[in-house]
Amino acid sequence: MTTQTRIPPTELTGLFGTVVKVAARRMLGRVPDSMGVLAHHPALMRASMGIGRKIEALDELDENLASYAVMATAAYIGCTWCLDFNYYKTHNEGLDEEKARQVPNWREASVFTPLERQVMEYAEAMSQTPPAVSDELSAALLDELGPAALIELTAKVAFMNMSSRMNLALGIHSEGYADACELPPLATRSDAAAVVVGGAS
Repeated sequence: MTTQTRIPPTELTGLFGTVVKVAARRMLGRVPDSMGVLAHHPALMRASMGIGRKIEALDELDENLASYAVMATAAYIGCTWCLDFNYYKTHNEGLDEEKARQVPNWREASVFTPLERQVMEYAEAMSQTPPAVSDELSAALLDELGPAALIELTAKVAFMNMSSRMNLALGIHSEGYADACELPPLATRSDAAAVVVGGAS
């Protein structure tokens, strides 16, 4: 369910706006409110979408690991839009939905492998202020993933930090994409930062 954003959405106009609206409707069925908010600054919107597409297209890191990492980041920061959207994406891209829905509660969930847990631990450690990635965790992931995949993991978590924090500051929240495809609700975080988004009740 959407809530009022802190900056009212505006119309996407011009050639770029038309392209964005067509792509959004094809992918999501509608134009997200978040795009209307960013439409106030088309140059920033283009830059953000451009780097997002490029980072997402990288393929040194396993797709499921990447998905868990960005969802763990969004859950840690508390961005319901990012969690909802990425849960919806796991469904559309044929990734492991059952594991994805457990990401907000990954520390207690029994479905994850040791490597998957390390990836989500890394995502949370990166997302702290200041970042708290240990030499030991980084070395363990370097051994498991190799340098290119670890760098890619770091970039994807960093970009999700930017996106999540922007959305929270702008008042952009879940728009019910997971509800629309009738995914089960995401697991609830067990700590004080708990968030629940997506899924049919």
